[in-house]
Amino acid sequence: MDTPRESGAPRDLGLDRPHSARIWNYWLGGKDHHPADREAGEMVKQLIPGIVEAARADRAFLGRAVRHLAGEAGIRQFLDIGTGLPTADNTHEVAQRIAPEARIVYVDNDPIVLAHARALLAGTPEGRTQYIEADLRDPQHILRVAAQTLDFTRPVALMLLGILHHLVDDAEAGKVVRELVDALPSGSHLAIAHATAEVHGEAMHEAMRRFMEVGGTPIVARDRRHLATFFDGLELLEPGVVSCSRWRAEADPWGEPEEVSQFCGVARKP
Repeated sequence: MDTPRESGAPRDLGLDRPHSARIWNYWLGGKDHHPADREAGEMVKQLIPGIVEAARADRAFLGRAVRHLAGEAGIRQFLDIGTGLPTADNTHEVAQRIAPEARIVYVDNDPIVLAHARALLAGTPEGRTQYIEADLRDPQHILRVAAQTLDFTRPVALMLLGILHHLVDDAEAGKVVRELVDALPSGSHLAIAHATAEVHGEAMHEAMRRFMEVGGTPIVARDRRHLATFFDGLELLEPGVVSCSRWRAEADPWGEPEEVSQFCGVARKP
C-alpha cells in the first residue's frame, strides 16, 4: 500500500512489480496491465486453475449485492474501498441504474486506478461520484473525506471487496472494519469479499507466497469462520458467508455453482 509522500516528489508507480488490481484486470480480460502483472497472473493460474472463475464470480457478486442494496434495501449511498481498475458494471453503474440519485465514493491507494476511474467512471447527473486516494489502514481519513459527498446520518453501504485480505494482520483488519462500521448509522450495510484457502487448500497459500516473493502486495487467505467475525454485531443476510459464486446466485437447472476461492457476505447494521 502507498505511504505518504511530499508534494511534487517522484511517484513510484510500481509497474515493474505485480499489482493485485492490474492482475484482476488481466484475469477479467481487461487491457490495463503490464508484463509483471501478466507473469504473476499466469503463475497463480498454474497453481489455482479456477482463479479466473473466482475473479468473475467476485465481480458477479458485486452486481448482485449492489442490486439488492440499492433495490430491496433502499440504500442510496455507497463507500467502495479498494475500487480496483474499472471494468463492466462498476458499483455506481449498478446502483444508479436502479436509483439515479445514488451517491458513490470510490477509494483506492493506487494512482493508476484512480486516474482510470476519473477518466472512465462518469455517474448520472442526478447522483454524485467521488474518488479518494487513501489507504484502508487510515479509516478516519477516508471517513473525513467521504463526508464531503456522503451523509453519514443516513444509511451507507460499505463495500470491502478484495481488499481486506491485503491487511495480513488479523487484529489490524478487525480494527479497521470496526472503525468504519462504527461510523455508519443504523440501516447501513457491510459487504465483504475475501480470498480463502478453503477451496484449493495449500495451493492457495503457495500462490500467495510466490506472489509476495516477486514483489506483490502482501496478501493472506482467511477461512469462513474468520470472515464471519468481521460481521460481529451485524445482521448477516442469507445465505451467510459463502463462495461468491453461491451468494444469491440465479437458479441453475444443473445445480449449485461450484465454489471459488473468493468467499463473501453481506450484513445489515441494526
